[in-house]
Amino acid sequence: MTEQQKSQALLIYLILAALFIASLVTSNLIFQKFFYWYPIDIEILDVKLFEISVGLLPYPITFLITDVLSEIYGKKKANLVVIAGIFASFFSLGIIYVSKNVPATSWSSVDDTMFVNVFGAAPLAVLASMLAYLSAQFIDIKVYHFWKTFTKGKHLWLRNNFSTFTSQLVDTATVLILLCSFGVIQWNLFWGLLISGVLFKIMIAALDTPILYLIVYWFRKKFNLKLGEEIADF
Repeated sequence: MTEQQKSQALLIYLILAALFIASLVTSNLIFQKFFYWYPIDIEILDVKLFEISVGLLPYPITFLITDVLSEIYGKKKANLVVIAGIFASFFSLGIIYVSKNVPATSWSSVDDTMFVNVFGAAPLAVLASMLAYLSAQFIDIKVYHFWKTFTKGKHLWLRNNFSTFTSQLVDTATVLILLCSFGVIQWNLFWGLLISGVLFKIMIAALDTPILYLIVYWFRKKFNLKLGEEIADF
């Protein structure tokens, strides 16, 4: 690989890492708003089947990015981005905590009550998300590389979907258990939200498979990578 290609590989890696971290932090900040993602009124276990948090919208992006990083840059560099996301999330948690305890001025368009209503549960969400995120992301990368080794670099769709389905189930279940335990969400909503969240994530994972194929194809063509080959150094 030429020096120019190494510089390009590093730049793309940093951009993907930035998108990953931005998606992760954003999902923790906006999670309190819920919406219907499909216009069919079906209720299951006291929850509308297609009722989910807007915090789930950017979350599938993080798993797509870790799959791209795992495929092109390798397990070690994918794990580095996951660790960076952990630090970024806890840093945002600290900023929110300080901001919540600083008194608003009389002319502030966002007063203390409004700020607490919007961001008050964010620290608990970040904590719950981080515990779920730690287990899910590392499981995603581990399962991805297991199937990559098992299939000798073939069947990209298999490792993408198997790793994402497994990790998304772990992530959704863990974060809901913690949020219910903290009193942020009522326990009677647990199973309904779990089914709705997992169903949404599985559908998104299936839809992002062709996107992953296009991205991996572009990387291989640009950096002259063989099937299963990774960018070892940049």
